[in-house]
Amino acid sequence: MKGKLYLITGNPGKVKEIKNRLDVLDIELGTLQEDFVEVQADTLEEVVFFGIEHLVREKGIDLPFIKDDSGLFIDSLDGFPGVYSAYVQDTIGNDGILKLMKGMDDRTATFKTVMGLHIPGEGVSLFRGEIRGEITLEKRGFFGFGYDPIFIPEGAEKTFAEMTLEEKNRDSHRIRATMKLVDHLSKE
Repeated sequence: MKGKLYLITGNPGKVKEIKNRLDVLDIELGTLQEDFVEVQADTLEEVVFFGIEHLVREKGIDLPFIKDDSGLFIDSLDGFPGVYSAYVQDTIGNDGILKLMKGMDDRTATFKTVMGLHIPGEGVSLFRGEIRGEITLEKRGFFGFGYDPIFIPEGAEKTFAEMTLEEKNRDSHRIRATMKLVDHLSKE
């Protein structure tokens, strides 16, 4: 694929992370901020697929675009906040998650991203990335966004929020999904 690809987001952090990897292709990344209905579903794949279908059918977007969704799945909380991660971040935030986990020994978690690619006439392709790690006892760092200050990926000593963009982009859930997307696009 050549030309322009749009990312449906209002999050500048996502744009930086994804653009960094798409630069290897001859693709210009633009952004669109569109309101859409985020379905209550059991999986990130369902949320992304429904969001893309809504944007195409209800909003009439007939451009190549990416829509993604991410979630933090905490083992000791039975996968919570999971598909509700954005809502939970907006309501109780990192402080609320840390409070819920107070006294818990099992702090393991998985950060997951599902990235959906819509190309007019070709349908939707989904790409998944995930990374295991653990939840800290307190917020650490000032970079990144969302749950980055409380998540340390396996093999690291820093939270995502303590890492520079370059460090985070070496290996994160979103980068793993983006690399699968880049691989797919390079074959088009």
